[in-house]
Amino acid sequence: MDIIEADEDYSDAVLAGQRWEGRSFVRCDFTEADLRGLVTSGCTFTDCRFDRTDLGDSAHTATAFRSCRFDRAVLASASFRACTLLGSTFVDCALRSVSLEETDLTLVGLSQALLRKASLKGLRLREANLENADLRDADLRDADLTGARLRDCRFDGADLRGARLSADGLVAGALRGARVDLETAVAFAAAHGLRVD
Repeated sequence: MDIIEADEDYSDAVLAGQRWEGRSFVRCDFTEADLRGLVTSGCTFTDCRFDRTDLGDSAHTATAFRSCRFDRAVLASASFRACTLLGSTFVDCALRSVSLEETDLTLVGLSQALLRKASLKGLRLREANLENADLRDADLRDADLTGARLRDCRFDGADLRGARLSADGLVAGALRGARVDLETAVAFAAAHGLRVD
């Protein structure tokens, strides 16, 4: 049986290079902790804080970060594989070098996130908040953006072929210069009131 650690204070802790497997953390505070090179597998973090936490070069597999807050966290070269970040919020985090594979970003807060040239191919971003985010030249092929908030989100040069977007997203996002497939082009036209015969 997994041990659940609740309400623990790991502020300023130096835990770099550790390996955690099957651990569960609830409402734990990792503010300014040194978690560089941390490797997690099958762990769960619920309502945890990662404010100014250094997660550079960390690797996470089948780990869940549910409703966690990453405020100015260092995520350089961090990787998430088969993870879920459901309902988590990222504030002023540099995310360009983060690797995300088969990861669920449903309901994630990425408002004003800098994701230029990021690879988000095939990811689930349902109902994510991407308002004012920079997704220029990003790879969003086959991504699920259904219900995502895309007001003033920049997609210049982004590859949206096969991506699923709601009509609201097609109107709210700045899609000029994005690469789309025929189905999305028709949906875009319809969302903007054009008649396609």
